[in-house]
Amino acid sequence: MYRHLTIIITRNTIYPSLVRWKSTIKRIDKILIANRGEIACRVIRTAKKMGIKTVALYSDADKNSLHVSMASEAFNIGPSPSSQSYLRGDRILEIAKQSHCQAIHPGYGFLSENVEFAENCQKESLIFIGPPAAAIRDMGIKSTSKQIMSKAGVPIIEGYHGEDQTIEHLKEQARKIGFPVMIKAVRGGGGKGMRIAYTENDFEEALESAKTESQKAFSDSVVLLEKFVEEPRHVEVQVFADSYGSAVYLYERDCSVQRRHQKIIEEAPAPGISWDLRRQLGAAAVRAALAVGYLGAGTVEFILDRKTHKFHFMEMNTRLQVEHPITEMITGTDLVEWQIRVASGEKLPLKQEDIPLRGHAFEARIYAEDPQGGFLPGAGPLEYLRTPTPSDDVRIETGVRQGDEVSVFYDPMIAKLVVWGNDRLEALAKLNTKLLDYNVAGLETNVNFLLDLANHKEFQDGNVHTNFIKDNESTLFRQVVPSETQLIQAAIALVFLDQSEEDEQARLREDTFNPFVLESNFRVNHHHIREVFLKFLDKDYIIKIKFLNERGQFEVLCGDENVWKNVTASLENVQTGGSTLITSIDGHQSSVNIFSNNTILTVFDNTGKIQFSVPTTSFLTDEDLDTKGSSNKAVAPMPGILDKLLVKVGDKVKKGDSLFVLIAMKMEHVVKAARDGKISSVPFKVGDNVLKDDTIILFEETEQLP
Repeated sequence: MYRHLTIIITRNTIYPSLVRWKSTIKRIDKILIANRGEIACRVIRTAKKMGIKTVALYSDADKNSLHVSMASEAFNIGPSPSSQSYLRGDRILEIAKQSHCQAIHPGYGFLSENVEFAENCQKESLIFIGPPAAAIRDMGIKSTSKQIMSKAGVPIIEGYHGEDQTIEHLKEQARKIGFPVMIKAVRGGGGKGMRIAYTENDFEEALESAKTESQKAFSDSVVLLEKFVEEPRHVEVQVFADSYGSAVYLYERDCSVQRRHQKIIEEAPAPGISWDLRRQLGAAAVRAALAVGYLGAGTVEFILDRKTHKFHFMEMNTRLQVEHPITEMITGTDLVEWQIRVASGEKLPLKQEDIPLRGHAFEARIYAEDPQGGFLPGAGPLEYLRTPTPSDDVRIETGVRQGDEVSVFYDPMIAKLVVWGNDRLEALAKLNTKLLDYNVAGLETNVNFLLDLANHKEFQDGNVHTNFIKDNESTLFRQVVPSETQLIQAAIALVFLDQSEEDEQARLREDTFNPFVLESNFRVNHHHIREVFLKFLDKDYIIKIKFLNERGQFEVLCGDENVWKNVTASLENVQTGGSTLITSIDGHQSSVNIFSNNTILTVFDNTGKIQFSVPTTSFLTDEDLDTKGSSNKAVAPMPGILDKLLVKVGDKVKKGDSLFVLIAMKMEHVVKAARDGKISSVPFKVGDNVLKDDTIILFEETEQLP
């Protein structure tokens, strides 16, 4: 039986590599989780399993969130912006004491790597379920961490980590290193505060952008420079250390496939890694942990040359990682339980030689974003959400349900889909199948992109690196054209849904109702032809449907050729917005999921998701009639907060000039002019919340610049 424990720790901060720990065992029966969403849900599940009570926090935007309903108790932490809620360390400590918690689990993100918060937990006699504050400080400042790693014999990459942050000095150092160079916030993470300068001409703008984003995200604008390795692999090692001087590694993860310098799919173990290299990586990671007197879960990230397999230390994340579930899948462990036990003063549950490596696991991050539009994040309600069934080899790590909203204030991740197989090919096949079962409508997501990625030959062969998406752009971003089958399925579904709606309206009216007559005058008990209008992107489609009898038999004409298809169909499991359509088209039977609202109809089939617009009566505005279109304005490419206005009314700008800066999903996005022009109107002000496609800048129509 698990004993609820805690620990008071003292350490030698002068020589961290020679740390000796002393433990005093105390009782833990309640943990406050200083985080939100899927992170909080993940911690709550393990705490419940261990018999530990949990206290959740929620901002105004998260009042009805899943993690709130799962916890034993929940407290409002403040307004929606994270700076006024989840980053309020003082308020979090007050709530922890008020609710009689003995420990705080910071999750990952927010305050998980905040030195001051970790120190304040100790001052308030609260266990911080994470490493000592000194380790966070040393590893959080990238320049310091590289110096420590170099002394510990961990290979590091060429770069500049000095204190002189003047533009000219940094530019001089960049020239010495040689372009391209990576500019990185010393306190950075998750791609924030990171830019690449490919040439000297790019350097100053990239530097300014990195510093600005870093200041907002971490309250620190100091950067370092590194030689940019053009086709590296991103391989990281999970380490764990206890208070008795022991440290182990739980093998490696490959996180190479990224967009915007942020991970999108991870796997463990890394493909194509020999056991000898695996042991070298693990040993280097353990040396890194011991060099800073580490405690608990950490991740040591390496740059690995995809051809030579030489590796260099990149950084250490002093927390549990988003992608930790794949390590759990291949080792049969619960790393959150390990965190709690180690923080409670127990020894590591396993010795290095006892940690198994079995099979292969993938994690696909499902985001509200538009891959075809540069992976710009989105926000809004999850009108329809259908997920695979969780099992021993399939995990759904999420903090949302159908009807919940992906908020503009936080990261746009909807869920993590985690699968395990006996080997990489089996795990990859499961990933493909379960992605097809992950159906989201109401928001644009990256699920189709993940499917294309999982089915890409180079990815299947394990030829991954950080430029993978860019190098395979032509095959990953395919032009989608609806198939004849998809058009027929969508049209038939629309007919059934129309009839279902008529049935419901009739019941509400309590009128005499003929179930075989639609308001559209489509009499389903006669050989009447109905035309169904659908739109995909900019193309209109007309599908003609002839009803043959009441057993769901139709003839359907789709396309220019006068070839009618024999179709038998039924609509089943009709729920709020979602249903299953079973069709037989000229003898080919298939089953697809359908979602529809007043404006769209979505088909989820064995290729992924395809969404049609359902034309409705509308009115044109003067702007719609403007032949110049969107070139007369600059719009918000996504919902967010207007952070900077770089122009004002009357300014003349050139094509490519920066106009305004938008903060969305914790990232900074600079919007530039699409043409030369003169600013005629700026409808918004700095600090305003704006929606996708809101007009931020309006140009004069006929301005000719001298």
